[in-house]
Amino acid sequence: MSFHNKETIKCPKCGQMQDITVWTAITANDSPDLKEDILKRKINIFVCDICGAQALMPSPVLYSDSEKKLMISFSPCQEDAEKARLLEHMQKASKQSEELNNFKGYNLRFVTDYNELIEKILIFDCDMNDKVIEFIKLMILSQEPERAAYRTVKFGKLENNSIEFLVQDKKDGQFYTSSVPVETYKEVEKQIYATGVKPYSFNWELVDVNYASMLLNGFNNPLI
Repeated sequence: MSFHNKETIKCPKCGQMQDITVWTAITANDSPDLKEDILKRKINIFVCDICGAQALMPSPVLYSDSEKKLMISFSPCQEDAEKARLLEHMQKASKQSEELNNFKGYNLRFVTDYNELIEKILIFDCDMNDKVIEFIKLMILSQEPERAAYRTVKFGKLENNSIEFLVQDKKDGQFYTSSVPVETYKEVEKQIYATGVKPYSFNWELVDVNYASMLLNGFNNPLI
């Protein structure tokens, strides 16, 4: 089931008080309309009726999709130390409560950025795994290593047996696209799983470029 609270928020720009619906849990199977709102960046976004100012609410959201066996905990956060603290707390609490027994075979993800939340949903909707996708992102960045420090890569879409990625170069301010054949994904997937990485979770995981770097350096299943 999906859950929400009603809150009265003060606009950070003009000070107007306004009611807003804040979602705390969204179940994709029961609420496909809310899933679409996530993908359109409409969930927990405050928009002032008076001045039009917008802001993301800091409230955590739990997204679940039983068909894809996917659960994502989204906690808006920018500080690395706070991200690590939140993830560690979630992992410990889940083990102590034994709730992980209810999610065997699931992919459990922890994200702190709205774009990451959307990206994870899109990846699993295409019946792919983000562990493989993150590794492919490293492959894309390695094509121009001298610019890798300035670039970020995001999953775009799956189309015509090709996976499209969006590459942002923060140095020149440009966006590029990079396409990878689905066959490349399958080959990378095979190689990753052959090393012992599992296509499911044993606890909440932060799967990003750092996770992929650990895989590249031989640290399999870093959260076990």
